[in-house]
Amino acid sequence: MQKKGLLMTGAITLSVLLTGCFQGEQSLEDLDPPQNAEEVNNLEKPTTDEDSKASSEESEQTEGEETSEVAEETVPRQLFLLDANGMVASQTLELPKLESKEVATQVIEYLVKGGPVTEMLPNGFQAVLPEGTEVIGVNLKEDGTMIVDLSEEFKDYQASEELQILESVTHTLTQFENVNKVQLWINGHPQTEMPVNGTPIGEGYSRANGINITDTDTLDLVNSQAVTMYYPAEHGENRYYVPVTQYVEKGEEEFFHSIVQSLLEGPGYQADVVNVFNSQTDLASEPVLSDGVLELVFNEEILKDSEQGIIADEVMETLVRTLTEQEAIDAVDIKVENKEKLVNENGESYDEPVTKQTFTPTEKL
Repeated sequence: MQKKGLLMTGAITLSVLLTGCFQGEQSLEDLDPPQNAEEVNNLEKPTTDEDSKASSEESEQTEGEETSEVAEETVPRQLFLLDANGMVASQTLELPKLESKEVATQVIEYLVKGGPVTEMLPNGFQAVLPEGTEVIGVNLKEDGTMIVDLSEEFKDYQASEELQILESVTHTLTQFENVNKVQLWINGHPQTEMPVNGTPIGEGYSRANGINITDTDTLDLVNSQAVTMYYPAEHGENRYYVPVTQYVEKGEEEFFHSIVQSLLEGPGYQADVVNVFNSQTDLASEPVLSDGVLELVFNEEILKDSEQGIIADEVMETLVRTLTEQEAIDAVDIKVENKEKLVNENGESYDEPVTKQTFTPTEKL
């Protein structure tokens, strides 16, 4: 009876602490730092031996049924992990479904080496955060900055791993549309730079900082802009997309053309990804952006089957994932000269512009 009381008290205490991170299903507010949460004790009313004995069997059965139901209810989440080639890439895994206020903590815990993700890791992938790292608390500010407070174990990594860790945490949390950037704390103390190699964080790290950044030694950075491209990669039977930040020439009207041209050419030395375009693929006209929809007209070389108007699924996903990373683009409308109708590999017609949500559904915390 005493052990049961302690367990229930601990559960109530944990629930109270977790609610300090978020307020409501889709209502997020600035809250006090996690370390200021007050400890709650002795919330359970005393019970008699007769009460415990009478309800024991029923309670155990009910708890067992609830556990079974919870275990069966999962939701897909993107986790940015490290692949066999040392690239940070997302894998969509089925995680236990939680209240929205707990999701940010959950996805970070699933990035920890030796943590709950271990038995779920796809072949060739590994977690990125140092083993033993604990999430002290999370807090989403009104400006979209997610404060993540981690334990001292977070510092236990090699300098060569620093960017991968920062990119992994940032991209995992910014999959949620109301999270814009990430600010790291360690044991209640804000960090303006990473603790091992001093990578600047400032007031927050965002997707604009890049991921898997390609070599920039020969580029004119003054007249170029960083753009994250998505390329398919494979390990065994696992096919996935690797984000690679490249630099393309700036230009108001030519900028989208430059992005597409860079995709067609591939990521250069990044030989561990797949270029899905035929070598003769090219744009037949300049891209046109209207009301958030980017229209692209290609020559027939982009097609997998010209006679049936089939565009390969990986070609479509590569283009849409990459271009919708641009703030101005909500959807992509792909056309091919001399073709009235385009279909995917299952024969389904592309009647509407394609959005990012087709491939990576988004939600709010």
